[in-house]
This record gives sequence, C-alpha cells and structure tokens, in this order.
Amino acid sequence: MAFSVVFHHDATDPLAVISAPPPDESSHERAAREEREAEAQRISDLIDDEIRAERAIRKKEEGIVKILLLGQSESGKSTTLKNFRMRFARDRWIEERASWRAVILLNLVRSANTILDALSQEMDDIDPDELDDTFKFDDFYRQFKVRLSPLQAVENNLKHLLGATEDIQLRKQISPTTIPPCGSPEFFVRSRTWRNFVQTTRGTDSPRHSCQQDLSTLLDSTDVIANGKDDIKALWRDTRIQDMLWRRKTRLEDSASFFLDSIDRLSVRDYEPTDEDVLRARLRTLDIQEHDLIVDDKTDAPKWKIFDVGGSRTQRHAWLPYFDQVNAVIFLAPISCFDERLLEDPRINRLEDSFILWKAICSSKLLQRTILILFLNKMDILEEKIRNGVTVKRYLPSYADRPNETNDVVKYLRQKFKDTVRYCSPEPRVCHIYPTSVIDTKSMSVTLISVRDGILREYLKRADLF
Repeated sequence: MAFSVVFHHDATDPLAVISAPPPDESSHERAAREEREAEAQRISDLIDDEIRAERAIRKKEEGIVKILLLGQSESGKSTTLKNFRMRFARDRWIEERASWRAVILLNLVRSANTILDALSQEMDDIDPDELDDTFKFDDFYRQFKVRLSPLQAVENNLKHLLGATEDIQLRKQISPTTIPPCGSPEFFVRSRTWRNFVQTTRGTDSPRHSCQQDLSTLLDSTDVIANGKDDIKALWRDTRIQDMLWRRKTRLEDSASFFLDSIDRLSVRDYEPTDEDVLRARLRTLDIQEHDLIVDDKTDAPKWKIFDVGGSRTQRHAWLPYFDQVNAVIFLAPISCFDERLLEDPRINRLEDSFILWKAICSSKLLQRTILILFLNKMDILEEKIRNGVTVKRYLPSYADRPNETNDVVKYLRQKFKDTVRYCSPEPRVCHIYPTSVIDTKSMSVTLISVRDGILREYLKRADLF
C-alpha cells in the first residue's frame, strides 16, 4: 500500500510556493530533490563556517598592529627586524643568538673565497706580453690559493648544514652582458628550514645525534678557518689585493670587512656570537618571515605582527596580499647605493629602483590610510663613500652643484622622497622619515622607540574614530 505525502503551504507566500515540491512528485524525484537540498545545505553550512571563522580572525586582529617591512633586496629589512626583536623580544633573541654561528662563519668564508676567486681570475687574465713594470701576481700569491683551498669545502659544508639552496632564478635573470660577480652564486634558505635549524641548535625537541652532528660540522669548520686565518688576514690586508678588488669591481657583502677584521675572535672553538655579529650576518631567506612582538608593557597595549617580505624583483609579486589591513609600512631605502646597480638588472640604478618602489607604495589605494615610515638607510656606508672621494652628482646628475657632503646629500634625498609622498598619495598624509644605519644598535634603539610611539599614537587615534 502506497502512502502519499501531502505538503501544506500558504498559497499567499511566494517563497513557500517556490520552495514547495511538485504535488505529483515521484519517490525517485523526491530522493533526487532531497539529495540536492542536502548538498545545498552542506555548502551553505560551509559558507557560514567560513564567515564565522573570518569574523573570528577579524575580531582577533582588532587588537593587533600589523607592520610591513618593504624595500629592495639588501636594503636592511632583515636587520631592521633583528633590531625590533633584540629590543622588544630580548629573551627569545638571546636564546636564538647561538644559532647564528653557522651563518656568521659562512659569511666570513664566502668573503674569503670571493677574494680568492677574484685573484684566480686576475692571474688567469694576465697577458704575457705586458710590460715588465706592470705588477703581476706571482707564485707568492698562488700559494695563498693552494693553502686556502680547503675553504671551499667549508663553505659547502656550512651551506649544507643550513639547508641552503642556490638562487637559480636570480642567475637566469642576470643579463648575459653582465660580468658575473666573483665568488659562489647567491643562495637562500627557506624560512621554514631556518626555523627548524634554530630549533635544532637550541636543542628543543630535536634528536641528540642531530645536535652533535651540527656541532661537529661547526667545530671542524672553525678549525679549518683557524688554520688559515693568518693567510686570510694577509690576503685581506694586502694593498695590491685591495687595488685588484677595486679595479675588478669585485662585490663583497657590506659586512665583509667586519667579519674579516674579526677573524681572530670568530675562529676559536668556544666562539659565541654577539648582538653585533648577528646584526651584521647576512642570511637571505625565501618566503615571508613573520614575528609577533610585545612593544609595550601595558596589559591593554596591542600586539605587533611584523612581516618581512623578500625584496628582489622575483619576490615583489608576493607583497600585494599583505597590503590588506596593514597599519604601517616601514620602507627601507639604502641611500648609499647611488653608485650601484641591481644584480637582477644592471640597467637600473639601485637608488632609482628605491624611488620607483616608493612611488608605487605611496600611490597604492590599498595603502592610502596606512602609516608610512621611511628609513634612509646605510648612512655609515654613504659617509664612507663620500669620505673616499666618490662624487654623488656623477651618478645623480640632478644633484647638480650641491656640496658633496653627507648632510647635504641626505637633505636632498629626504626632500625627494617627501615630495613623492606629497604628489603621489591618494589623500594627504604624514610620513615619518629617519636617516638610519641599522647596524648601529644604540641609535636604532632610540629610533625604534620613536617609531613605536608614533605608530601606537596613530593607531589609537584611528581606533577612537570607529
């Protein structure tokens, strides 16, 4: 005996009429309809869950100040982040400081190998028909290459220890007309790989044999460096080598002289990295670095979340998603780079590239209400270049006949960046500008307090408007 289902609905309600099943619906049609309705309900529930999750995230982020560090590669973003962590997350910073030993030794060895590679090229390029009074690097210098050859293996071992990968993409982008830089290719470490390494070297939840193996590699590398330190020092301090590096335009890292001059201290088995060592150590990380900080001891003070994104041209596409809901942008412009060109594209001056990036940030409607903070960075290198006689107007014709003095150069560039904010921003805004040397911990500590107070003041002011 078959039973029929009678559906009662209000004929005056159009929604009820539409949603009611057909009066002559068969059991097969009813099963198909119910299956469709169940699937629609499942999707509706998923959407509701996503909306609730999004609301929860938004609510959680209401008490978070989001800071974005931007700038070209090697502008000082990572060093700025280190300063923030050293100032506002001191305990965690001290715990992780020892993990940087491998990076510091790698920086030292890469600098030495870069000099050796430049020397090898110089000796290979010697023309036997040159005049006798032209200086030639003879067998005396060739012995340096032989005695210091183990440094190449040390570099490879330290890279392997850190999980480093060669930047193939960057090498592809370098113009074929460009003279490749001496030394081994640029490398990077993925952010997750670096975090795992830090955790391992701190001994937290890591196998004992892994820690012992890492320590063994570090000690072996230290011994090799110690055995060759006198040759490394002699090579680095040789005036003919310095002249050769300058003539060949060999590019060393900004921190090369610091680590090479400190080799006696770095090449002992019980070496422990200092704050300054870690600040100067260069480790290029891929992906986004994210750190949470408590910058104020007050219980109701908002937490800070700082994002350090890659600055090379291949990584800038990853910036846009982080523009949403960001409270402040700290942009680093290395003003000492007025006479340098991008490694990725040697047609572009590095200072020009900073201006292009700054203009794009100021013009972005996504950032029109974002606090802008500009660090005119690498003041120490700018001062050194000017002291050594480098003329700014040779590379920056618009500088004209202004005095070739550090303060005058900074004043001129400061106004140029300030004008960009004025003419390119979608609406009027204030930009806080600081001349900086992010490796100077004393002055940076004062700057960071000023930056913190300015951001919090503006954050609270805007919070009162809503």
